[in-house]
Amino acid sequence: MENIGLGLMLMVVGMATVFVILLIIIWLSQYLISLVNKIAPEEEPKKRSVSSGSSTDEGSMDAIKTAVNILTAGKGQVIKIEKIH
Repeated sequence: MENIGLGLMLMVVGMATVFVILLIIIWLSQYLISLVNKIAPEEEPKKRSVSSGSSTDEGSMDAIKTAVNILTAGKGQVIKIEKIH
């Protein structure tokens, strides 16, 4: 019985130690992320001018609308199509 008590105590101490170390790692990583964001903030993406002309021909637009209609069982709607770079 003595060995079971010792084993349970070692297990609890070991699990508590791992838990505390993981908490320290989480806190340090959050601090590091905030520090990096203050020193080197993310650049704002450059705004692109929107062209007034349609880049999609009518045949492609009809095909896309038909495919969305079929896949969503008539519940979906295509409002705008734009190319992502």
